Amino acid sequence: MKGCTLCPRKCSVDRTAGEKGFCGLSDDIIVKSALPHHGEEPPISGTHGAGTIFFSSCNLRCVYCQNYQISHGTPGERTDSLGLARMMLSLQEQRCHNIEPVTPTPQLHGIMEALLIARRKGLKLPLVYNCSGYENPDIIRILEGVVDIYLPDFKYADEQDAFRLSGVKDYSRYAVESIKEMVRQVGDTLEEDGRIASKGLIIRHLILPGKISNSIEVLQLIKMHISTSVPLSLMSQYTPVPPVKDDPLLGRRITREEYEWVVNAALDMGFETIFAQDVDETALSPDFEKDLPFSWSQI
Repeated sequence: MKGCTLCPRKCSVDRTAGEKGFCGLSDDIIVKSALPHHGEEPPISGTHGAGTIFFSSCNLRCVYCQNYQISHGTPGERTDSLGLARMMLSLQEQRCHNIEPVTPTPQLHGIMEALLIARRKGLKLPLVYNCSGYENPDIIRILEGVVDIYLPDFKYADEQDAFRLSGVKDYSRYAVESIKEMVRQVGDTLEEDGRIASKGLIIRHLILPGKISNSIEVLQLIKMHISTSVPLSLMSQYTPVPPVKDDPLLGRRITREEYEWVVNAALDMGFETIFAQDVDETALSPDFEKDLPFSWSQI
């Protein structure tokens, strides 16, 4: 944290001295929401929900982010490692199936300290690492034996899209390298205990309107560099948020034809496990100004 390299941006600022890099965070822990979440993939949400903790800020700036209210800034409540550990234990008391930090990378230092405290106090739930895929493989390597289930996005194969839509020019390289390291640690399948994930990995891909070629290329990269055994979550839930409502491509939902094209391509490539969604007109963006941001089931 004295020269932060938690993500591929490697800002190298001294966050312990209050310096801030791209993410806008010092060494505080900032949490916006912690709750049982029923909208993840079935082995993650189960019947009682994932123990989801939404952290503020992100190392990407996706213009279409459904969580833009918290990912594009640093709103939320400041806490310390003990306070975060108490949140984890509270989620366990609410019978959640896991602890799932969302966008953990910029605040990983505090999350790991809190996890150790919570483990000493009786936390027994698996840890789900829900991240953007734009990760530093050296940092992922340090997490071996700590993370039980990895839940990375794989957003882009096209680096022009990555730069225009998320502000980075090297997304796919880091996504491939970091996910390969995740697979080395936990394998390329998902282990379940009573239909609830206990170890493994799911790769998520959000299909964007008008960007089907990018989705096909993402699948090709996963097949070529990772595995066709990895469970894929092909997400149809893209919903235009206010910052892109007037964009000629991003200002609409994807069509059923676009979604089925990508699913069929994944099947043709030999992917063995696919989590699929319905394509409908339901608004699927959370509102983090509410106490309960989610009122719908995603998957």
